[in-house]
Amino acid sequence: MARVITLLTDYGHDDDFVGVCHGVIARTAPEARVIDVTHGIPRHDIRSGALVLRRALPYFPAGVHVAIVDPEVGAERRAVALRTAEDDRILVGPDNGLLLPAAQRFGGVVEAVEVSRSKHRLEPTAATFHGRDVFAPVGAHLADGAPLAEAGEPLEPDNLVELTMPEARSEDGQLVAHAVAFDRFGNVMLDVEHDEVGTHGLRLGHPVAVNDESAHYATTFADVPAGQLLLYEDSYRWLALAVNRGSAADLLGLRLDDEVRIRPSSA
Repeated sequence: MARVITLLTDYGHDDDFVGVCHGVIARTAPEARVIDVTHGIPRHDIRSGALVLRRALPYFPAGVHVAIVDPEVGAERRAVALRTAEDDRILVGPDNGLLLPAAQRFGGVVEAVEVSRSKHRLEPTAATFHGRDVFAPVGAHLADGAPLAEAGEPLEPDNLVELTMPEARSEDGQLVAHAVAFDRFGNVMLDVEHDEVGTHGLRLGHPVAVNDESAHYATTFADVPAGQLLLYEDSYRWLALAVNRGSAADLLGLRLDDEVRIRPSSA
């Protein structure tokens, strides 16, 4: 029986792109269960796609995970398929940093192949739609049991492209984090995961200062009055900022990669 295939793209749903990718997969692996992670990644936003993929995949069955946010489609970037060290997951997509954060979540990459000229791709191959002609068919064949080593040319995992990301740090008794993503409610995701929180002296249930704004380190939005800023761990256990019934992004005037300075407060 074919494995699960997940799809994540920046294609949206206004055009036929997603449906055609589903169709290509169904022709090769009709028994595979295809699950859409999201097709709402902001267009060309590789980092948002990478963060969503890293955060979401632990909630999906192990399988073949096709991710496409590909502003350099048809240019010099490679098309790749990767196997993770843990959970035997295969990730397929452009070699532009999109896949590596998720792969690292599962122990890193133990095998990689370059699939731009894979025997599984569709012919003729359009220069501008590798989602249909390369990634979907390669993913479908791999889900249907084709060996990864035969899907393309071997590639050293150390040569894969990594994303450049800001890194949180401690400085003068403060946690200096960064705004790495925003949601439609104005909540702000920070670059601090659960296992790192304890190293910064923050205590749940206690007041904090966030860029000199008063806030509370709380469990959920309703723990503070409407309109008040809170620091919390989001549903993926990353530190985040919110305003109960409001927008933390607007209150703090934050943009992507802005520093956020957080310290315990007595007020």
